[in-house]
Amino acid sequence: MTPVPPPETPPVTPSETPSETPSETPPETAPLTPSRPRAKDLAKDLSATATMSTAPEPGRLGGIPMPERTPDSTFGQYVVAWAKRIRYGESGVLPVVGGLILLVIIFQIQDSVFLSAGNLTNLLVQGSVFILLGMAEVWVLILGEIDLSAGYNAGVGAVITAILASPQHNFPWWLAIIIGMVATAAIGALWGVLVIHLHLPSFVVTLAGLLALEGLLLYLVNAYGSGGTIRITSSVLNDITNGNLSPVAGWIIGVASVAAFGAVTLIKDGRRRSSGLVAPPLAITLLKIGGVAASVVVLILICNTNRGELVPLKGVPYVVLVIGGFLVLYSFVLGRTRFGRYQYAIGGNAEAARRGGVSLGWNRLWAFTLAGCTAGAAGIVYASRLGSISNNIDGGQLVLYAVAAAVIGGTSLFGGRGKMVHALLGGLVIATIYNGMGLLGLAASYQYMVTALVLLAAVTIDALARRGRTSS
Repeated sequence: MTPVPPPETPPVTPSETPSETPSETPPETAPLTPSRPRAKDLAKDLSATATMSTAPEPGRLGGIPMPERTPDSTFGQYVVAWAKRIRYGESGVLPVVGGLILLVIIFQIQDSVFLSAGNLTNLLVQGSVFILLGMAEVWVLILGEIDLSAGYNAGVGAVITAILASPQHNFPWWLAIIIGMVATAAIGALWGVLVIHLHLPSFVVTLAGLLALEGLLLYLVNAYGSGGTIRITSSVLNDITNGNLSPVAGWIIGVASVAAFGAVTLIKDGRRRSSGLVAPPLAITLLKIGGVAASVVVLILICNTNRGELVPLKGVPYVVLVIGGFLVLYSFVLGRTRFGRYQYAIGGNAEAARRGGVSLGWNRLWAFTLAGCTAGAAGIVYASRLGSISNNIDGGQLVLYAVAAAVIGGTSLFGGRGKMVHALLGGLVIATIYNGMGLLGLAASYQYMVTALVLLAAVTIDALARRGRTSS
């Protein structure tokens, strides 16, 4: 349709329009020339349309309220949104915390000794091995992988450390620990190389590693031990689980830890609020700091209670500091560094992470390396608690407890979700079951069955939560 020209301008016929000056035609009167849209532009338009139609509302993720993503959210809004997240299946650590409280109540009713200071401190020491092994598994479970060799890798690390610290070699205790953990880290890196470069399932690789390390453990113990046992002769290594801080030192470290946590949390959230970024309400931040402070105070009060019979025995065990150090360091790496974000990205969708520029090989290799290193630390703690390491260590059972601790705490077997605090909670659940049933005099068969039921319940909750998030 030809546009109508102004009255004072005579109409221009097509033959009078010079072909070499098409640009003189005003943009609003230029005829529209139909053309075939390019595939790239069409895909871009479709992608934009899909993004606009499926993008979640501010403060929501996949239909689930996310109060920490809404700027200037009030305390009431935060609590309401948190309750809605629980209804959608995002219950977090609430199930395992509720289960732990229930177990404590049951065992206290059955035996009043359970909540005594001596038994609770002993429970922390018992659970330290499960917690560290659970942390080792968290590194690979986040990727959707698994390490079945962690139990015997822990044993190898303990044997190497004990041999080097023995009078025969007389290495300093700190150097023996470093070499033992470096050796187990190298073993973990080897599994990572096989999984990454040969594209083998981690289940098969680490199952073969379990058998190989069991043989290596038997060889080392028989070659350097006596009667199938290598004793820990270093007093420092023995004191990792058997030594305690003085009551005053426990309070100093506890107050300093809470003060540092509170300062870091307040400064971080304050900077985000002043910059107009998303941060939880100040009341939530103060509650978080108060919860950590209360937990530390209760822990120190329990450990500083005299639990000795013949001689006074007070103080926080050194192994609690070891667990706390690993928890803080690993939580920072997973939650506050690019490497940690890459682990979650790979576990959530490896192909999407690769397309986004994430190096799958290097990040997965470091995850397996850290898993092996943490397993070595667990083995040293295990040997310190027993005062020796023998060839009858059941690495297969230990790795099952490691996976159970991580999964019971809330780490997903499907990858993409998990925190180090999950291993802490799961390890405490397992230690509570064994400690409580030991006080009741129940056989090991009952302990295995109860642990199996708790593990099955944890996996069921994880599957139902995933199903709820998908449907929402």
